[in-house]
Amino acid sequence: MVSGKFIQSSYFPWTFIADLYLQGALAGTAPPIGIRRPEQTPPCSGIWIMRSAKTYSGLPLRPDKVPTQPESHAPSPTRPMMHLTTTDLSIRAGLKIVRLSLIGIGICCSIAGCPLRAPLQASEGEASVVRIPQPLPPTASSRGLDETSQLVQRMDVLEQNYDRLAGDYQSLQSDYDDLKSSLKRLVHPGHGEVTMKIGGRIHADYWAFPASSPGIDEIATAGLGDGPQDRLGFRRARFGVQGDLWKTMQYKIEMEFAAGVKTEFRDLFIGMKDLPILRTVLVGNQKRPYGLDHLNSSRFNVFMERPFIIEAFNQDSRRLGIASYGFSADEAWNWRYGVYNMRLVQDEGNYTGDHYQLEFAGRLANTLWYDRASNGRGYAHWALSGTFARPDGNGPPLPLPGGNEAEFRTRPEARTRLRWLNTGPIAGADNYGLLGAESVLNLGPLQLVGEYQNVWLGRDPGSGRDLHFHGGYFYLSYFLTGEHMPWKRQQGVLGRPEPLENFFLVDTARDGVHAGWGAWQIAARWSYADLSDDDIDGGIGQSGTLGLNWYWNAYTRVQLNYLYGDIRGRRSPPTDGQTSGIYQIVGLRFMVDF
Repeated sequence: MVSGKFIQSSYFPWTFIADLYLQGALAGTAPPIGIRRPEQTPPCSGIWIMRSAKTYSGLPLRPDKVPTQPESHAPSPTRPMMHLTTTDLSIRAGLKIVRLSLIGIGICCSIAGCPLRAPLQASEGEASVVRIPQPLPPTASSRGLDETSQLVQRMDVLEQNYDRLAGDYQSLQSDYDDLKSSLKRLVHPGHGEVTMKIGGRIHADYWAFPASSPGIDEIATAGLGDGPQDRLGFRRARFGVQGDLWKTMQYKIEMEFAAGVKTEFRDLFIGMKDLPILRTVLVGNQKRPYGLDHLNSSRFNVFMERPFIIEAFNQDSRRLGIASYGFSADEAWNWRYGVYNMRLVQDEGNYTGDHYQLEFAGRLANTLWYDRASNGRGYAHWALSGTFARPDGNGPPLPLPGGNEAEFRTRPEARTRLRWLNTGPIAGADNYGLLGAESVLNLGPLQLVGEYQNVWLGRDPGSGRDLHFHGGYFYLSYFLTGEHMPWKRQQGVLGRPEPLENFFLVDTARDGVHAGWGAWQIAARWSYADLSDDDIDGGIGQSGTLGLNWYWNAYTRVQLNYLYGDIRGRRSPPTDGQTSGIYQIVGLRFMVDF
């Protein structure tokens, strides 16, 4: 008995002949077939031919022993030309062997007087059994031949079906080649060793300001208007491509069209990966490595806009630089660090100036707990980040080329024309350092996130004493429908939430209207920033935000935010005095990414 495929017999004369025939047909192409006589088995107790789920013969051919089709063989006019593989030839040869074997067994049955009682089963995945029962009178031999003939006919049908499937495969291959050729005429990389992935996002916003005090009206308009105005438009309209250049290089180009006629770029870099020590190195416009809420993609952030302090210390986040990225083998640790120019060049394309205004920034993050059993529904994270920057405190005011980059400003966690907290360019700034701490705890649908950042700025002698600005935020979010916020351990940032049930609403005509709810998430955030110190009155702001997120699917979401906040100690240019006030804001966003 070999590999579960055997012939079992106790009636020697005709079974011996069948065995010799099968072994002769398979000489050099299959393992030998054993013949054994089980003890206490009556004569002619039966013969079983076992087969696997992938062959009808039960005796698979070795591909190296199967003859190949001659190259000069011309295709039949009634049969499509096929590229025969060793698997095709093995199946064909196996069918032929079974067919001849059945004829030989039928002859033996007629000699022994044992008819075939059970037909060969051809359903895939089940063992087929051919059983030869106890001897019958000689008059039954004709029945054995008839049943053998029926089995041979069934094998003919199997061969015809196989030929038909082979023809269908050839037709599908031809259609695939045609489709591939058509796609090449539409969008394709520049050469064969480049990959290209197209992506983009659309964020359509509505912002309303139902209430604001006179002080806020002055801050929001610089004393030149009636207060903050409602806004309707696109917050983001991005389109870009990314991919690999050969095996160890990568690239990304992402353009922003939300500004209308003024097109800007966002991520724009080339890189090397799988490097020793440095791992991945990117050169170009990329995010500076501090502020978790900025490192998170806007596609996945819980709230519509980022907190006061995150945007104030890292306005628009991306800068031109060179940076290294890496993570540990167990993905518990990840890091990024690099050197950046402080100028925001995404709307200018370049930096001009003899003072390079460079900064060195880095972040070390640790996922100290990650529940693999629940596929990451539970995890804990912490990180430290910082920078040391050398602005040109004696440079011209922004936005002139080479302007002083020692400025911290932000909007009220909503879209407005002006920044409501703003230090302005700090004259005499020589250097500053930033230190930030962040933490995340996720327990199923519940998530708690917090960050706190400090900036210490040193000024040239005679320009005033050194300054300290600081702030932070904390938020809690919860999925009412049971989902969770995924975590990317290699980068230490939030991932893409996926609803347990997508939102849909369809009329089935016969079965009424069917609907899916999607995923629902509620959230609350408190935020604080202090940009006032000594003679700098950038303002002190705090805000509370309530959020509702409705995920239609993993790529489409509706966001609703309500904000209540106040600003104190903000120096207003028209009166050159400190101004304070309170405000309420409502925001609505429809967003999709691909």
